[in-house]
Amino acid sequence: MRILVSNDDGIFSPGIRVLANAAKEFGDVRVVAPDVEQSAMSHAITIRRPLHYHPVPLDDLEAYRVDGTPADCVALGAYHWDEVDMVLTGINLGLNIGHNIWHSGTVAAAKQAAFLGIPAIAFSAPFSIGPEDYAPLMPYLSQVIRDFLKAPDIKLLNVNFPERPRGITWARQSVRNYEGIVVPDTDPMGREHFWFSERAKGSPEEGTDRWGIENQLVTLTPLTLDLTDRAVLEAAAEKVPHD
Repeated sequence: MRILVSNDDGIFSPGIRVLANAAKEFGDVRVVAPDVEQSAMSHAITIRRPLHYHPVPLDDLEAYRVDGTPADCVALGAYHWDEVDMVLTGINLGLNIGHNIWHSGTVAAAKQAAFLGIPAIAFSAPFSIGPEDYAPLMPYLSQVIRDFLKAPDIKLLNVNFPERPRGITWARQSVRNYEGIVVPDTDPMGREHFWFSERAKGSPEEGTDRWGIENQLVTLTPLTLDLTDRAVLEAAAEKVPHD
């Protein structure tokens, strides 16, 4: 089995080393990742300039860096390695739950694989976890990959680890309203600048990814490439028919 590993935190992120080394249990591994951090790039692709694909030393892994986005990396990685069987992305430095799924480069890299017909899993963990803290996650990471290989109907899976997992659960995406916050400040030159932040409204519903993380469960959320709200579509077509 050929396993392509990517991320959005960059080729030298500790999380990608951990994921790539764990993936060796399941097949041949190649790492293709951005040369610099590309967090929150979502599914951006590079179309106005050429991309570059260069080998880079990374432990004993076969690895390449790309001066592009996470989605670029998976597209180029699949191009340079015929018949990729699975794509793994992460381990992201920070959770990708709830609305974060929309702008995550880690999830988008896995989504790019799904667009190419390659089954993919995106892995994320709390930002507070350092390289020395990954050990408790490893049995769960391997278990998720094994379970994924047994579930051929799932083509795109989003996985989030709590700091100290006590189990695994299937979970739906948490959808909550957020209060957007703009934080003004000034730089050392006295020029005004702004930070974007947010505050969630309400508590997470049971059975969601955010609820699972708060209960120290590894959350597995199957995703779909089709964003259509089918129930609303059917209701709208019935109420306001168009030929």
